[in-house]
Amino acid sequence: MESIGKTLKEMSGGGFEKRFEKMKKTILQDKRVQAFLHEHPSITSEQTERGMNELFQYKSQWENCDKCPGLEECPNLIKGHQPELQIYHEDLQLTYNACPLKRKEDERKRHASFIQSLYIPKEITNVSFDDFHEDNTSRTIAFTKAMEFSVNVQPGENGHGLYIHGPFGVGKTFLIGAIANELADRSIETMIVYAPDFFRELKNGINDGTYQKKLDVVKNAKVLILDDIGAETMSNWIRDDILGAMLQYRMMEKLPTLYTSNFDLDGLEEHLTYTQRGGVEKMDKLKAKRILERIRHLNEVIEMKGDNKRG
Repeated sequence: MESIGKTLKEMSGGGFEKRFEKMKKTILQDKRVQAFLHEHPSITSEQTERGMNELFQYKSQWENCDKCPGLEECPNLIKGHQPELQIYHEDLQLTYNACPLKRKEDERKRHASFIQSLYIPKEITNVSFDDFHEDNTSRTIAFTKAMEFSVNVQPGENGHGLYIHGPFGVGKTFLIGAIANELADRSIETMIVYAPDFFRELKNGINDGTYQKKLDVVKNAKVLILDDIGAETMSNWIRDDILGAMLQYRMMEKLPTLYTSNFDLDGLEEHLTYTQRGGVEKMDKLKAKRILERIRHLNEVIEMKGDNKRG
């Protein structure tokens, strides 16, 4: 931000004092400057004179705001901030407050910080309940249950979640995106994970040493959403060492876990039973059943029906 002296030097024409007096007159006639002086009648002419540079900057920066070019192009001394005049130790002083655009951007970033996602399309993390269309009974029920969860969830105090299942394309992933955004409004952190890619990434992490770090980030999420569970190629390792252990930890810590799946619970149990090694042993059935018992105990089941919205 230029000072009044620099501005005067750059002005054309002779007579510095004449130009200075003309500029002072312009500054003191500014409506905002006049309003400030009117609100502080005790300000003396000496104080006004000493504070002429502050008054100049106050006027100039507010003129920038009047012709706002947008946050990125903001020419003010502190980008995205508007000046405020104050009296400090008998002198005029400028302080700065975030403008509406800056506050909106800061809130957007704060909101976004509460939603983490892995292998999920970016647009899903931006949807809200206002975008969800209740065009059949099952979607209306799903919407209602999702809203109830978003309002009542208390991570660490109650580990209850939702199990949302239905055919491909009925809006299950869309709905969990709306849940995540609603929770962000409550400053509750949510991790949305596309389950098949996450399990695959964990397997790769064994080789590059990132396995435990990646698992811990997801395992400790305040609210975890496993999207499309059941679409992965099942193995004993995924079922027992990853999914089973992770859900056990989250149950003990009372951290809610939500799921979307094309399978109902019986179908998911069957999927967890049959691993890629082939054949089914008694222990496979038992381990799959244990996982399903945790899910049944902690999650309200919601079935979504309807046409394929992606078609």
